[in-house]
Amino acid sequence: MATVEALTEYRVLLQGISWQTYESLLKELNDRPIRLTYDRGSLEIMSPSLAHENYGRLIGRFVEAFTEELEIAIRSGGSTTFRKEAKRRGLEPDECYWIQNETRIRGKKEFDFASDPPPDLAIEVDITSSSLERMTIYAALRIPEVWRFDGEALAVYLLRPTAKYESSTRSRALPKFPLAVVLQFLQQVDGQDETSLVRAFRRWVREHILGVRTGAGPSSTRRGHRKNGNRRRG
Repeated sequence: MATVEALTEYRVLLQGISWQTYESLLKELNDRPIRLTYDRGSLEIMSPSLAHENYGRLIGRFVEAFTEELEIAIRSGGSTTFRKEAKRRGLEPDECYWIQNETRIRGKKEFDFASDPPPDLAIEVDITSSSLERMTIYAALRIPEVWRFDGEALAVYLLRPTAKYESSTRSRALPKFPLAVVLQFLQQVDGQDETSLVRAFRRWVREHILGVRTGAGPSSTRRGHRKNGNRRRG
C-alpha cells in the first residue's frame, strides 16, 4: 500500500508505486503542468512554482539565443518524459536539447530509448530541493550533461564512464557557452524583463565571442555590421 509524505507546497512523495501506475499517471496527467519523477517504487509529484518555470525557460532561451548566434543546429525537447522500465526510473527535465546528436533526432515525433540517443544536455532547476536524487536518475538514463541551477549557482555536471557525474567549469555540449555571464543575467531577473535580458545576452555573445561591434544597436547582425563597416570610396 502506498504511503504519502507531504514535502513542500509544490511536492508530494508517494512510496510503493508500481511502474504500471507510474505510466498510467503519465497518461492521465499528460496535459497538466505536473512533473513526475520515478525511482524504483518512489514517485514524486511536483507542481512547479512560477519561479521554477521562469528560471528553466530563461536558461533555455539563453541556450537558444547562443546557438542561433553561433549557428549551431539543435533540437529542443522541453520537458519530454524520459523513462526506462529496465532501470525503473523516469523524469522530465526543465529543458533539454540534442546538439551533437541533433541529426539523429531530427524529424522525430516520439522519443524511443531503444533507437534514439538521449538529449545531449538537460537543464535542471532545483530551487526547492527534490526529495528524490534526480542526478542518479539522469545517470541511469545516460544523459551526458546536466546543468543545475539552484537559484544562486549554475553548475555543470558531465557523465563519466563510471556512470557518475563530475562537476565541470565548462560545458561539453556547448564548449563556448559563457556560464558565468549567464549567471549574471539570471541574477538580474527580478529587475529586468526577459526580452531585455535575452537581447543584452545576444549583444554580449556578438561582441565577446563573435567579435562583432554592437554599436549599431541590438538589432544589428553580423551581415549588417559588415555592410556598415565598409568605408565609402571617393
